[in-house]
Amino acid sequence: MKKIVVTVVGADRVGIIAGVTRGLADHEINVLTVSQTIVDGIFNMVLMCDMEGSKNTLAEIQQTMGGIGEALGVEVRVQLADVFYAMHRI
Repeated sequence: MKKIVVTVVGADRVGIIAGVTRGLADHEINVLTVSQTIVDGIFNMVLMCDMEGSKNTLAEIQQTMGGIGEALGVEVRVQLADVFYAMHRI
């Protein structure tokens, strides 16, 4: 399994979850877990995903998902899970 973490942050609006998960599905990326909250109108979502079945590189996925984020008016970041954990270790 090749795990990635997808983070989404921005002003809440209709269609964010649909747009992000559609982009992941288009790259044959399986969503394993989702954590999503809205605080004072700010949308925040973290998805743990498996990109093992994807034919795309991490760089291609990052570029596509970044573009989807721009279209949705949110910031979408995609990182390897190992890198994400290393960056957020206390």
